Amino acid sequence: MISIKRLIALIFSVSVFSLTYGLSSPLIAFKLHAAGMSESMLGFNAAMHAVGVFIIAPFLPALFHKFRPVTLIVASLTAIAMIFMLFTVVPLPVWFVLRMGLGLFSEIIMVQTETWLNGSTVERARGKVLALYTSGMSLGFASGPLILAWTGSKGDLAFYAAALLAAIAIILIAATGMPRTNGHHDTPTTLRNSLKLATLPVIATMLNASVEVLGMNFLSLYATRLGWSESASALLISVLMFGAIILQLPIGWLADKVNRLMLMRSLAFIAAVLAFVWPHILAFHLLSYAMLFLWGGIFVGIYTVAITWVGERFKGGQLAGIYAAMSVAWGVGAMAGPLLGGVAMQFSLHGLPWLTAALCLLFALVSLFRPFRSYS
Repeated sequence: MISIKRLIALIFSVSVFSLTYGLSSPLIAFKLHAAGMSESMLGFNAAMHAVGVFIIAPFLPALFHKFRPVTLIVASLTAIAMIFMLFTVVPLPVWFVLRMGLGLFSEIIMVQTETWLNGSTVERARGKVLALYTSGMSLGFASGPLILAWTGSKGDLAFYAAALLAAIAIILIAATGMPRTNGHHDTPTTLRNSLKLATLPVIATMLNASVEVLGMNFLSLYATRLGWSESASALLISVLMFGAIILQLPIGWLADKVNRLMLMRSLAFIAAVLAFVWPHILAFHLLSYAMLFLWGGIFVGIYTVAITWVGERFKGGQLAGIYAAMSVAWGVGAMAGPLLGGVAMQFSLHGLPWLTAALCLLFALVSLFRPFRSYS
């Protein structure tokens, strides 16, 4: 069983991964907008994060096969710290390359930590351990806007704060270590075979990324259109993310007790129903906070159960290959979510909740198809 100290170091490292997105997205957008760049250029810059994911994903299984886990994590965290520092000194055109670098190195951290953690965890505690992992990831997403609120976007303090957190993660990982797991030297599974082996978890990852990024970009805007103040609407995102953090433990406990496919499907159906009623509940502030807290936990729980199921079924090279495929799916979802959200918001005032509900419902219905019954 993995030690508590090592688990804390690992969770802190993956929090840095999600922090790079949760902080860099609004911070860089503010900086580029203040410099006079157009909205289309801001969108192109944001897409460079996903480009970095797509570039590295095919090579991840081979990298995991060749290098020690601690080497890859420390090297990636070091690169992220250096990239955040470079943002303060290089000209704006280079920011596009740096944004791609953030996506590349943060993806190595995400996939390596998931692969290593699953290979080091006993089955009876897999759901609870991965729930803590997902909570740490959500904490990083939530901390990004909070750091920006504290530092502001006009100076370079936010970049320095992010680099400092990456440095702390380096110290923790170097001190606790990440020994090779059983199956580390197995031949990695190709991306195509990984997609065949774990189609539904790959789709779950795409759903998670698309809706999570969609919500971070459009939830506050949607609330202000319904009459909320900017401060109150921004708080909605924080409440949603804290629900995603806190409620993963009970969901992880359930994932160790019940059929995981049924749990994934049930969470998706519940998330769809709750999203459909957003337009009616958002007229009442306290009820809205309670509902989004619950919804955030339920929705992110789909991903928690998905990576738990993958860890239960696959080991070694197969596991690394499948998580690499899931990383590609995350990049696709992170790009598609805002694009679909923009169209939905133009189409209807309530386009955001309707699109969110439709995506969750579609996933739940797809999970009923015959090829996925063997997942039970």
